[in-house]
Amino acid sequence: MTPEQKLPRDRHVDWGASIPFLFMHVSLIAVFWVGFSWVAAALAVLFYVVRMFAITGFYHRYFAHKTFKTSRWFQLVMAVAGASAVQKGPIWWASHHRHHHAHSDDEHDVHSPAQLGFWWSHMGWVMTTESNDPPARLVKDLRRYPELTFIDKYHMIVPVLFGAFVLGLGVLIERFLPSWGSTAGQVFVWGFLVSTIVLYHGTYTINSLSHQFGRQRFETGDDSRNNFWLALLTLGEGWHNNHHYYPGSARQGFYWWEIDIAYYGLKLLSWCGLIRELNPVPARVKALGLSGGRAHVEDPPPSRP
Repeated sequence: MTPEQKLPRDRHVDWGASIPFLFMHVSLIAVFWVGFSWVAAALAVLFYVVRMFAITGFYHRYFAHKTFKTSRWFQLVMAVAGASAVQKGPIWWASHHRHHHAHSDDEHDVHSPAQLGFWWSHMGWVMTTESNDPPARLVKDLRRYPELTFIDKYHMIVPVLFGAFVLGLGVLIERFLPSWGSTAGQVFVWGFLVSTIVLYHGTYTINSLSHQFGRQRFETGDDSRNNFWLALLTLGEGWHNNHHYYPGSARQGFYWWEIDIAYYGLKLLSWCGLIRELNPVPARVKALGLSGGRAHVEDPPPSRP
């Protein structure tokens, strides 16, 4: 780290509070004890996809940006689903993300690779004292729901219950389906620990890699980029430059050829009547993106939810 990148006091790592986060990473050594099975690996992929959808579709596109509407009871379901990804509560997550949009890649952005380098933007910022206390003024709309406030305050309850569920599932598989060749330990280590760590870093690539590698279709005043491979990894979040230009859309892959799996999932939920009024990409925005070169307009695009 160069002298001009020296961290302000409130951006120093809080090692005590970071112990659970670091322990999750160290715990991956358990794969050498439990071994491998295809059943455990398949469950790891399943739980990764389900929880990545919860982060992408619910925490991001709903809680952070309100790109669609839903009932209060399903809002709670979405909050619980997102909390199972072990990325804290929906209010914490939305507050940080809204702050990021307001200060993308400037000196106030807590996870900009342009300001503090790749590793800090990727995961270092999560371990700071600053990250523990995001701006409350940005999430007044969410804080009026006591159930969301509870999940946010006691954000470890859902992950612990989810971990217990995965372990219990492993016990049932080992006992009643021995022909599957998987043990309870394998199901827990792969289905919970491995899946969660890969989910962490899949999510983090949008803060780090999506601001360094890819194409800028729109002039957004920051380093956000579109990246096809990251879009696959994160179920659609890799269309990051699109999103930074027009964050109010439920769809981040603006065009039919831009694969956005999370959006397809949201459409399915809307057909089931669980969510409604998905905000579309305005025709003028789509036309501007096809105009050639890096599209821009005189007035800045909307950058807040």
